[in-house]
Amino acid sequence: MIKESIKIFADDLKNAFKDLLPIIIVVAIFQGLIIQAMPTNLLSIIIGLIIVAVGLALFIRGLELGIFPIGEGLAIDFARKGSLFWLLLFAFTIGFATTVAEPALIAIAAKAETISHGLIDAFWLRMTVALSVGFALLVGVLRILLGHPISYYIIGGYIIVVLVTFFAPREIIGLAYDSGGVTTSTVTVPLVAALGIGLASSIKGRNPAIDGFGLIAFASLTPMIFVQIYGIIAYASGNAASAPEVLATLPDAAVQIEQFAWQDLLYDLLGTIKDVAPIIAVIFFFQYIIIKKPVAHLRRIIIGIIMVILGLYAFIVGLEMGLFPIGETIALQLTAMKNNLLIYLFAFLIGFSTTMAEPALLAIAIKAEEISEGKIKQTILRMVVALGVAVGIALGAYRLISGDPIHYYIIGGYLIVIIMTYFAPAYIVPLAYDSGGVTTSTVTVPLVAALGLGLAENIAGRNPLIDGFGLIAFASLFPMITVMGYGIHAEYYKKKGRIV
Repeated sequence: MIKESIKIFADDLKNAFKDLLPIIIVVAIFQGLIIQAMPTNLLSIIIGLIIVAVGLALFIRGLELGIFPIGEGLAIDFARKGSLFWLLLFAFTIGFATTVAEPALIAIAAKAETISHGLIDAFWLRMTVALSVGFALLVGVLRILLGHPISYYIIGGYIIVVLVTFFAPREIIGLAYDSGGVTTSTVTVPLVAALGIGLASSIKGRNPAIDGFGLIAFASLTPMIFVQIYGIIAYASGNAASAPEVLATLPDAAVQIEQFAWQDLLYDLLGTIKDVAPIIAVIFFFQYIIIKKPVAHLRRIIIGIIMVILGLYAFIVGLEMGLFPIGETIALQLTAMKNNLLIYLFAFLIGFSTTMAEPALLAIAIKAEEISEGKIKQTILRMVVALGVAVGIALGAYRLISGDPIHYYIIGGYLIVIIMTYFAPAYIVPLAYDSGGVTTSTVTVPLVAALGLGLAENIAGRNPLIDGFGLIAFASLFPMITVMGYGIHAEYYKKKGRIV
């Protein structure tokens, strides 16, 4: 038993190092050939990468042991209980509880409050996003129960997003679009996916591949609507700071590159436990108080949850030791070099490499391959999603440098998604919608946010509040296009009798 566990973990560790290889190559090329300077903390970076790999391996094994089984088990128990009220309340509660404590959202909200001179309140912005995610999961679960095609809901949501955009103040648009990408955390994504797949598996007439995916897409869509409405109210009731006024206080809002400190290790562990605690509390409350049934294989579930916490903790510590500081440094050094082509290249490569290492995407890809019985290959899916993120961030960097309004690009992207929805095979559409939400998580958000704000602060005539946000929205949008494109391509060759 122990020997088998060690062998499984060794395989997970080997795969984790393989996933990190693209990031290492990108950082090495830019640091050695373009910046032409060796990092001062090279040993720290190497140790950090090893810790990241160990954390990723622990995290994935913990998901398999704990989060996936308990999420699917809860869904099946709710379906058997037949109580619509409690199922919808669970969906809303898990969405709200996991989002309000999401570290990426807290960071983005704090940055928005600083840059807007307090006009955008960090607390109320977080509450708005958390309420929107709770509402999203409630609607998403209801959609699975009713058996409605997901495309009707998502396309309808996009239309509302676009309509509200024309009434929202321009200072809130980029932030609203970004908010849809920072709501789905590394732990939330696997749990929500397990809930959707478990429901679809336990209801007669539902297909787990077609009906089970899609909840994450709802959680990425509704915040864009809610935050724009919040912005309309906030700017109507306050005195909006003009672009020159914001730019005049630019140094105060500059991106700070944090250096790793060993004394922060305990705080990181406590922070990770705090982030996961609301999820665990909601799960066990509904399991024991509402469903009134003990958790099957409780010991294994607890071990899995502990592995998830330790894995996520090690993952974050490893990133803070090396990758975040060096990634942010390269981003800021490139903006100072005033070479736009290098910025686009870095945006593309860092988008691809960080997405390949995203734990949330890896978790969804594993589940997609399992549910599709091998029809969807996890490695190919991750590469296709990573390509979408790379193209999205590069195009977003171009938009920022050129100074074009963000909503023209986003609306154009939505139109492409809507058109492709009608040509893509049914089994790939919900997964494609979900892929936009799983790409912007633990690894991607900090680096992408640093790049966007760094560009906006170093280019004359750009307003960090208006132009600095938005890259995460591009990173969430384009994977939907590339994944549906992959599905269309696969079906075309399947009809020709060829294997993709």
